[in-house]
Amino acid sequence: MEQNNFLTLVPIFADLPINELEKIIKIGTKKKYHKNEIILKEDEAGTALFVIISGKVKVSRTSSDNKEVILTILTESDFFGEMAILDGQTRSATVTALEDTELFIIQRNDFLNLLKNHPEISIVLLQELTKRLRAADVKIKALSLKDAEGKVATVLLQLADDIGKIKQGKVELDNLPNQQDLANMAGTSRETISRTLHAFAKKGLIEIDGSKIRIIDYEKFKELYN
Repeated sequence: MEQNNFLTLVPIFADLPINELEKIIKIGTKKKYHKNEIILKEDEAGTALFVIISGKVKVSRTSSDNKEVILTILTESDFFGEMAILDGQTRSATVTALEDTELFIIQRNDFLNLLKNHPEISIVLLQELTKRLRAADVKIKALSLKDAEGKVATVLLQLADDIGKIKQGKVELDNLPNQQDLANMAGTSRETISRTLHAFAKKGLIEIDGSKIRIIDYEKFKELYN
């Protein structure tokens, strides 16, 4: 991707003319983070919006029993940090780089000015927030009502929607988080993740290739476990 073209792929900025995107580029800054480096910490003050230029991050919270719960995985063209900007409260989650990651950072006052000057950004932002709320509702229902197999399937479907690529009729999940991170997403154990993935493979629902998983028939898988 060309250095200054990344904003055209970010949903909240995609419909703005090029000259406006160039203005946004000038008010923001770029910063690189190494794999496993913490970008934001839960409960700290929120002063900026972050856009992922390249790389991948995990968004997580700490449960009451001090365990990590991964809420979602974000990748290129996704954004985060908007909640604390909008309500002025502290960060609701911790964000950690899953691989070397470059971010574009817009400070709170600059972003609020963008919303005032470009109401269309606010509309798309609301749509994105609604989409995330719906995804959270699905995950909460899965974690509270489904068995281990259903929980793992829900995480695979979430990842398919977030980072999946269609290849030869299959949905491919490349460079997946490690099994402990998958367990933290599903609210289960690493052993359960391993056992369930192999059970899916035996049923012919997925193919496992190192850190890559292919969902052989996405619609069938979704019908079985959604």
